[in-house]
Amino acid sequence: MTVVAVAVTGSDGVGGRGSRRAVRWAAENLSAKAKRLTLVHVVPRITCIPSPCGGDGIAIEELDENVVALYLDEMKMKLEDDIFLPFKKLCKSRVEKVVTVVIEDDNPASGLLRYVGESGIDSLVLGSCSSNCVLRKLKGPGVPTTVLKCAPETCNVHVVSRQKIISKSATSSASIDSKVEGTFESSSVTNLSQLDPHMGLSMTLDVRSCNSPASRESDQAEVEQLQLELQNTIMMYKRACEELVHTQNKVQVLSLECLEEENKVKAALEREETLKRLAAEEKARYLQAIEEVEEANDLLAKEAIGRQIAECNALNESLEKQKIVDAVFLNDRRYKRYTKDEIELATGFFSASNVIGEGSYGKVYKCNLDHTPVAVKVFCPDAVNKKQEFLREVEVLTQLHHPHLVLLVGACPDNGCLVYEYLENGSLEESIFRRNGKQSLPWYVRFRIVFEVACGLAFLHNSKPDPIVHRDLKPGNILLDRNYVSKIGDVGLAKLISDVVPDNMTEYRDSILAGTLNYMDPEYQRTGTVRPKSDLYAFGVTVLQVLTACPPGGLILTVENAIMNGSFTDILDKSVKDWPLAETEELAKIALKCSSLRCRDRPDLDAEVLPVLRRLVDVAAASVEVERGNIYAPSHYFCPILQDLMDDPYIAADGFTYEHRAIKAWLDRHNISPVTKLRFQHSILTPNHTLRSAIQEWRSRVIMQVP
Repeated sequence: MTVVAVAVTGSDGVGGRGSRRAVRWAAENLSAKAKRLTLVHVVPRITCIPSPCGGDGIAIEELDENVVALYLDEMKMKLEDDIFLPFKKLCKSRVEKVVTVVIEDDNPASGLLRYVGESGIDSLVLGSCSSNCVLRKLKGPGVPTTVLKCAPETCNVHVVSRQKIISKSATSSASIDSKVEGTFESSSVTNLSQLDPHMGLSMTLDVRSCNSPASRESDQAEVEQLQLELQNTIMMYKRACEELVHTQNKVQVLSLECLEEENKVKAALEREETLKRLAAEEKARYLQAIEEVEEANDLLAKEAIGRQIAECNALNESLEKQKIVDAVFLNDRRYKRYTKDEIELATGFFSASNVIGEGSYGKVYKCNLDHTPVAVKVFCPDAVNKKQEFLREVEVLTQLHHPHLVLLVGACPDNGCLVYEYLENGSLEESIFRRNGKQSLPWYVRFRIVFEVACGLAFLHNSKPDPIVHRDLKPGNILLDRNYVSKIGDVGLAKLISDVVPDNMTEYRDSILAGTLNYMDPEYQRTGTVRPKSDLYAFGVTVLQVLTACPPGGLILTVENAIMNGSFTDILDKSVKDWPLAETEELAKIALKCSSLRCRDRPDLDAEVLPVLRRLVDVAAASVEVERGNIYAPSHYFCPILQDLMDDPYIAADGFTYEHRAIKAWLDRHNISPVTKLRFQHSILTPNHTLRSAIQEWRSRVIMQVP
């Protein structure tokens, strides 16, 4: 068995066609004698590796051996796919084994000859394409010519072209086998010249009988063939020019991409530097945070010690106040100290049916103590700070006596209960918003209540030796008795002010805010400093609610805009039909001054507010005197049986209206009318809702008149 090698170039172009002819010829003619077919491709010696950033390559001497080996493996795999694969497919069906070899040499002919000598190749096949005479002169000797001349005598060389097969036997000179011209006569080879520009070979032969007519026809055919080849060569040149332009454009695009990648690398390096800088800053902040945490822990420990000391002081102060309260109830006979059993028995053991009010402090119960209706305020047992509030409220109320402050009757320190006088008509808030069946208050009663509340506030602010600030004035803490006389209650948040800060000064204090948000002085919220004029802000908001029956949120701005736009009457309480507009607007303006954002802008209660309110109350009193002649009840408001005003009028079968309980008791004993003395046709009673509403309206008008 012989070893056959076929020299191949790329599968495209002229050289590729010659290589395909060579592979096909070798597979058809030499595969039967060969144990394998070797495909040989020569590449230039690799001295450098392309750089990823473009420019000149990197010499292999400067690179690691592993990198160079990796590049060579990658290049061989690419050659396997691009060069050898098409030729393997050509001979797959005829050759049992195909081997590929890549040779590095700058001279392809020298590389092939060296490989033939070293590998012991028996037969070497090369491809060739016929070229025209011009190219033959320009190119000089090609690879096939050189191989034919210099091949060792032990190797058979076969050059396959489109028309000829030139063979050089291992023991004789080269011979010619032509498919087109037939078998030549014996001739001697005098010279070898180039066949094509790439790998093809041809021979100049000294042939006998070359001047025959057949020879002339062959020359003519060859001229025509050369003309066709010249045209093909020109077309190939044009195509090569186009490919060159395309390649230049591609190189330009790749250069731009390389430049872009270089910019990306620079940007990545800049980002890395930025991240390093940020990491250093974060580390510095982390170390600073650790120091701050340590300082905070030290400060927290100091504050814990201070808090324990403050708690001990507060406990001692609470015990001292408890002793004071006990002394007050023991020495002052105006206040009675009730036992826990007395409170529980009076309230029905704090029955829910006796609850008349509830807040954050606890619940208020209505009951009777010493045969007198009272209101018992019970603080929540689980509220830690309510003990202080209880003691403060006792301390304040035992020092105050005024007709417009709720009267303290007694207390039960054992379970934190305060006993107040009972006020029948509930809170001002219930009357303003007509809750729990309350009737709307006439305008002159509202004017009087505003004046009474201002008098109660003035009394608190003028207390001696220190003024008292209520801190939670609102309609819910203003109570009304049976004659709608107002009294200020819930002084649990009141505070004695020993060092009053002037109105034109701003002082910041670290204090816990107390009160209801919408009635709280904005300056008190901001600075923590409470003044008597802090109550004046809540008083102004309360007066605006008395006039408009609106919630406190945003009420100040609403009234200001209404007065400015001339639509003040639109926001007044619609349940009152006869508002005196001039006096009402004057009252609203004084209320807006009281609710100014800054204390320095609020008027003085004694010198500026009370004189205006007293004059408005006098106007209200004069109006009531005019209407006093119209308050006598009509005769049909009286029950014919009881001769008293009816509360629940019902119509009987005789057509007359009676008090329900009276006519019902009458019918149980009689069957005749108490008025007509005639027998009743039936005993059905019908409620007289119209008359009942008229009586209730008359009652409210009479009860709420100014005395």
